[in-house]
Amino acid sequence: MYNVGDVVVYKKDVCKIKEIKKNYFFDHDYYIMHPIDDDSLTINVPVEHSSDMRYVISKEEGEKLIAVILSIEVIETNENDIEYEYKKLLQEGSLENLVKVIKTTYLRNQERLSQNKKIGQKDDSYFQKAEKRLYQELSISFQMSFDDTKQYVIDSVSEQMVS
Repeated sequence: MYNVGDVVVYKKDVCKIKEIKKNYFFDHDYYIMHPIDDDSLTINVPVEHSSDMRYVISKEEGEKLIAVILSIEVIETNENDIEYEYKKLLQEGSLENLVKVIKTTYLRNQERLSQNKKIGQKDDSYFQKAEKRLYQELSISFQMSFDDTKQYVIDSVSEQMVS
C-alpha cells in the first residue's frame, strides 16, 4: 500500500499522493493524487486498483538506464506502421520504450533536417510526449528540475559516445 506523500507513476502521470480517503466511494478506499506538473488536477484511484501504479524509479535505476541508452535499439518498421509502434511503446510505458521512441523520432527528424526538409509533425509530437514522461520521472529520481535532468541525460550520453 502506498502512503500520503509518496510519488508514484499512475498510467502516464507522475503523481504525488495527497490523501487516502477511507470509505470514499461505495465503501472503497481511494488514493487522492495530483500530477506533479498540474496541482489543479485531482486523480482518484481505488486502492484495490493500484496495480496501475508504481513507485518512481530510484536514482540508481535512472543511472543504469542512462548507461544503456546507446544500446537501446531504434524502431525498425515501415512508414505506415511507425505511428502504431509509437503508440504501442508509449502505452506499455517502460522507460526503455520511452527512450526507444525518443531515439527513433530524433533520428528521423535529424535525417529530414539534413535533407533540408521540415521535421515531421507526427515524430515531433511523439518525441515531446516521450521526453515529457521520461524526464519528468527522472527529475524526481535525481531531485533536479526537468530541464536540468534533460541536460544531465544529454551530457551523460554524449560523454559515453566520446569514450
